[in-house]
Amino acid sequence: MRVLVTGGAGFIGSHIVTALTARGHEPVVLDALLPAAHPAAPPLPDAEFVHADVRDPDAVRSALRGVDAVCHQAAMVGLGKDFADAPEYVGCNDLGTAVLLARMADAGVRRLVLAGSMVVYGEGRYTCASHGTVRPGPRRAEDLKAGRFEPRCPDCGAALAPGLVREDAPTDPRNVYATTKLAQEHLAASWARCAEGRAVSLRYHNVYGPGMPRDTPYAGVASFFRSALARGEAPRVYEDGAQRRDFVHVTDVAAANSVALEAVAGLAGGTMTAYNTGSGEPHTVREMAAALATACGGPAPVVTGEFRLGDVRHVTADSARLRDELGWRPEVRFAEGMAEFARAGQRTSAEPVGPGRP
Repeated sequence: MRVLVTGGAGFIGSHIVTALTARGHEPVVLDALLPAAHPAAPPLPDAEFVHADVRDPDAVRSALRGVDAVCHQAAMVGLGKDFADAPEYVGCNDLGTAVLLARMADAGVRRLVLAGSMVVYGEGRYTCASHGTVRPGPRRAEDLKAGRFEPRCPDCGAALAPGLVREDAPTDPRNVYATTKLAQEHLAASWARCAEGRAVSLRYHNVYGPGMPRDTPYAGVASFFRSALARGEAPRVYEDGAQRRDFVHVTDVAAANSVALEAVAGLAGGTMTAYNTGSGEPHTVREMAAALATACGGPAPVVTGEFRLGDVRHVTADSARLRDELGWRPEVRFAEGMAEFARAGQRTSAEPVGPGRP
């Protein structure tokens, strides 16, 4: 199968290209190779390569020739610096996706796997002893400043127990990036209905592993901690460090994309199906920082009590649908993955990830 991988020279995208090649497919990479997101001499993927922006309709049209399916990873990621980043996020993520889907409709390419995200849920699943499953609203700045990090029951104010969120949970994006990721899914669903396409959105959890970008406000928390340890500094853990996340290794995410690309042809036409993509091993941010510090032989994490508006407290999802329906299984356990990541190199970058990046 000939597969166009947008953002295929980036962190997740490059691992997907490797996985597809190993399974006998023919990846074609479209990537803008923005200097701010790459070292001075970035390694090019071992695949046919198109140096272009995903928002360029002519370049996308050309790249789609002879393609059987698309794996759409190109996006601007993370929370950014402030709301001034909103136009760039919307342009990279939503306009870029709209251009790609329009050209796919023209070219008759009917199979899509989208890089989704667990951020579309907002907070995860919570249970109140008195009211059952509840959905707390956004946390208030005054509570966070006072160190009251845990959401409370919106009905009675009682403490809540976090659990696993399923794909049928209501979506509730809490920041600009999350909003654009949900919009990408809506665009993909609309394209599927109009073009009789078949789309899968893999809602990634906290992806980590070799080749993560560093030294940018748009990187993930694992990258921040790894960069600090490389400088001999203690990882700075926000809030009290008890935030629950699912840290999933990039090779497992690449394998999920390969499995989804092979399975999407058998899905019903005109549909978009979302699949949570996580390791199934929830850990706290403090546990992750400690594991990295130990593996690096660096200083212990420092819990700062700082916070970012727009962050959620707990979000860990049930990935049973992806396991049961498509047969995917994560293989890298938390301890071994963190030990490997502690030794792995990172990409050097100092500015926002752009529209040719995952």
